[in-house]
Amino acid sequence: MVADEILKLLRSYEILGFIDDDEKKLGTSYKNVKVLGTRFQISELANRLEIDEILIAIPSATATTIQSLIDKCEASRVSFKIVPGISEIIQGKVSLKQIREIQPEDLLGREKVLIKATSLRKKFKDSTILITGAGGSIGSEITRQLSRCKPGNLVLVDQSEYNLYHLDLDLKSQIAGKYQLHLTNILDLPKLQKIFRSSKPDFVFHAAAYKHVPLLEQQVDEAVKTNIFGTRNLVNLSREHGAKSFVFISTDKAVRPKSVMGMTKKVAEALCLSASDDHTSFRAVRFGNVLLSQGSVVPLFKEQISRGGPVTVTHPDIIRYFMTTSEAAQLVIQASCIGQGGDLFILDMGEPVRIMDLARQMIIMSGYIPDKEIKIKITGLRPGEKLMEELLTKEENLTTTKNQKIFISNPKIFKSIELTSLLQSLEKEIDCQDGRLKDKLEEFCEKEGTCELK
Repeated sequence: MVADEILKLLRSYEILGFIDDDEKKLGTSYKNVKVLGTRFQISELANRLEIDEILIAIPSATATTIQSLIDKCEASRVSFKIVPGISEIIQGKVSLKQIREIQPEDLLGREKVLIKATSLRKKFKDSTILITGAGGSIGSEITRQLSRCKPGNLVLVDQSEYNLYHLDLDLKSQIAGKYQLHLTNILDLPKLQKIFRSSKPDFVFHAAAYKHVPLLEQQVDEAVKTNIFGTRNLVNLSREHGAKSFVFISTDKAVRPKSVMGMTKKVAEALCLSASDDHTSFRAVRFGNVLLSQGSVVPLFKEQISRGGPVTVTHPDIIRYFMTTSEAAQLVIQASCIGQGGDLFILDMGEPVRIMDLARQMIIMSGYIPDKEIKIKITGLRPGEKLMEELLTKEENLTTTKNQKIFISNPKIFKSIELTSLLQSLEKEIDCQDGRLKDKLEEFCEKEGTCELK
């Protein structure tokens, strides 16, 4: 398909040959273009034929295959581009416009989630949906995807004027449906009460949170106020105003939490999972890092590479789970349609990624040689940072759902008296030293112990 496009439309390209690992194809030709060899001969062929560019046309390629091909291209000092994945090909004919530079998400090697639009449209059509953190990476993508379900009203809450401004521009160009923007903090209870009274949301997606691990180690009070007290406000208002469903966006950092961020999200999980009643079902969805989210490592690496380096990695062995923003949002929305309430959903994050490998591949993708043209600097683990995050404890049994990428965990459900006691103690300490606040959080998270099954 790519060859046909080039032969028809792009005379400035000369196709020198095909590379294919299927030895049965060696020596065969298509429109006078021969299969010259396997990927292991790329360097030799590139030098002998003076190849300028390699087009990777393997839409089903895994991350390992793509990384191997990038390594071969790097060794040959040849530039490279990639053809989109299978889902893009299914949607229409591959054209030269779709051939693009390799992106970090290509290195994940994950199949794209195909959302079952019919069932979701039926669930959300004509409903009122409230989304907190609506201008952030996950919140804005949930907003875009839910807008396609033709809800009656989208109620979008964010404390960032900049984020809401850009979300508004985006929605104006993409949807014709009704939506409302609310510039407010989830700690502003009177404002939230006004929003809930006027909108009466059927569904609430709570994505607003402070998430920067090292920063929150020094801002424990702010982490507690936003991630815990803000979540409590939304939980109580959702029950009070009869929302059908409440979905809390959690994190892998809430598993055996070491950081303040993880501990506050753990408490927020507990608040949500213990809140379900006959009218409102509460769910939490736990996943790892979102590839291009604000403050994540990929945008940081891009910026560092553009400045000429160094690219900073905190530890040579640190690994993380990643998924794309689109996939995370789709799975969160699908999880909101599963279970009866009080459920903790774990998203399949695939294979973990070694951050050092990601840094090297991004440098190569940018056309530089790691450690020669762009240095990689080890800076040491930051406060609250783990070498490896987990998605669940050994005691949290997983059960499957109708979606192969969504699992249900069995966490301990805390009694309301335990949570009330914790919140009261945190409120008493909120204006005192951060150390005492952190002690309270640690005490609560340690109390969970082996995570009794519900």
